[in-house]
Amino acid sequence: MAYRIDSWLEYKKLVYAEQHTGGSRWSLIGAAHGTTVVGDTLSIKVFQAVAASLFMAPQRRIILSDSGNFPTDLYMVEGLMKLRDVGYTLRTPAPEDVLGQITDEVATVMVTEVDYRTGRKHDMQAIISKAHSVGATVVWDLAHSIGALPVDLEGTDADFAVGCTYKFLNAGPGAPAFIYVAPRLLDTVQPALSGWFGHEAPFAFDLDFRPMPGKIDRMRVGTPSIAAFSLLDAALNVWKEVDMEDVRSTSIELSEAFIHAVEASCPSLTLASPRDPNKRGSHVAFEFEHGYECMQALIAHGVIGDFRSPNIMRFGITPLFINLDDIEQAVMILKDILETKSWSKPEFQSRALVT
Repeated sequence: MAYRIDSWLEYKKLVYAEQHTGGSRWSLIGAAHGTTVVGDTLSIKVFQAVAASLFMAPQRRIILSDSGNFPTDLYMVEGLMKLRDVGYTLRTPAPEDVLGQITDEVATVMVTEVDYRTGRKHDMQAIISKAHSVGATVVWDLAHSIGALPVDLEGTDADFAVGCTYKFLNAGPGAPAFIYVAPRLLDTVQPALSGWFGHEAPFAFDLDFRPMPGKIDRMRVGTPSIAAFSLLDAALNVWKEVDMEDVRSTSIELSEAFIHAVEASCPSLTLASPRDPNKRGSHVAFEFEHGYECMQALIAHGVIGDFRSPNIMRFGITPLFINLDDIEQAVMILKDILETKSWSKPEFQSRALVT
């Protein structure tokens, strides 16, 4: 019995922890208290948000995304479309064409604010305003936004948003995701995944699901990981005194310095990110024919970036952890790798599952 008692004491701590991590610190995305909850993975939260948005437009059959969206977001929508086989169509135009394709046929727009490859940034306010003008909703994936640039979900009148906490928030691999629902929707939003943790009375053990009334809690599913919440809580402590405008301005300063130095020293690389810093997030991408091999060589020299098919090297700019000296050193290493062609060494040629 001691195990059982200790387990439920930890369960109570978990509930308090989730309320804490889902509370005031979500001002990072401009979310009012009680509109954001943490748990599950980002893919699950994408499924929940898109399903909820489709329930709001039962007569419409078009889901609009873009060709630059993170593939797993599209996979989750494809799976949802198969489960609810009522004739949905998923449209994926080029990112720059999304705004023009928001019509009164569209049920919901599902886009990632910052493109995971190039760093291109959608205009959040423009897309929300256009969608609302034709009676559609918008689901935002903020995986590459939160902790990287200022976000104002309440001020832009966003409907739904989801995101992970292991990128710029640094909560570590396996950290839980979050979902945001606008306050005006909390009484009516329908959770497609009706787990016991979102029930009005979880310990009543009723056989029928009744969503938690008027609260973001209804978007919970199952019991989250206590360990993961502890890591997230610690990671969020860093952001208590951080001004996102300062983070953003420093990010732009560092990314501009990186771009200028790379273009001056490494002419074989081509910028894949938008030139205008106001149109990109906090990572910079360069195209290179041997991008995979070059990135492996960089990692071997302590410059940690990643590769995105077919030829993109992606570099995250994190102002809380790097400075101009780090930028200069990274460019020097990159220049040496390119000039000596050390990327062509045999140890950098074999492609691993994780890139």
